[in-house]
Amino acid sequence: MTDLDEIIEALKDIPTATLANALDDVGKFINSSVSIRPVEPSMRVVGRALTVEVEVGEAGTFSSHEFRVGAMIDRAEKGDVIVVAAKGAKASIWGGMASLAASVKGISGLVVDGSVRDVDEINACGFNVFSRYVIPTTGRTRLHVKSIGGPISLDGIAVESGDIIIGDSTGLVVIPHAKAFTVLEKATLYQKDDLQATAEIRRGISFTEVMKHFKRI
Repeated sequence: MTDLDEIIEALKDIPTATLANALDDVGKFINSSVSIRPVEPSMRVVGRALTVEVEVGEAGTFSSHEFRVGAMIDRAEKGDVIVVAAKGAKASIWGGMASLAASVKGISGLVVDGSVRDVDEINACGFNVFSRYVIPTTGRTRLHVKSIGGPISLDGIAVESGDIIIGDSTGLVVIPHAKAFTVLEKATLYQKDDLQATAEIRRGISFTEVMKHFKRI
């Protein structure tokens, strides 16, 4: 299996915790965010990253034109996850209308180290959003979309466009695209181990013994 779309499809049902174990094995030790969470716990996002870098200022620092959320949506392709490095800004880069536009285009989701708003509207259109904060305050004149497509740091995680983003109720992981197949192979084995370990616990085997046998549970 070499096609990245096939790898992404195979990764969809693997929990982020299992993927994080596999990422440790390939040397990607800073692989997940402790702060960026789904705005609704049942949300799950999977797809290729389209990276965005944002500058942050006080109200009136930037022109309304520099907000450029539309440019983010325009650049994203079907199945992409827009990943925004917004320096933990407490001003919204995204809301209900943007979610609707992205959903109509087939974009998989948004991940932002910053803020979003309009959670009810986001939920209503079924768009998957992960953020550090939820806040009513607009990002217009406070946020400037500086660049799209370049390398970014998202809550300390290095991300490049084309990397695979996966988020669930536990959190968010970033899989470097060059290591995606190896991560999938390892995570698939660990997922089988999890199922076997669960069965052994139900049979009455002690957790101590199970942990000795399965090194990545």
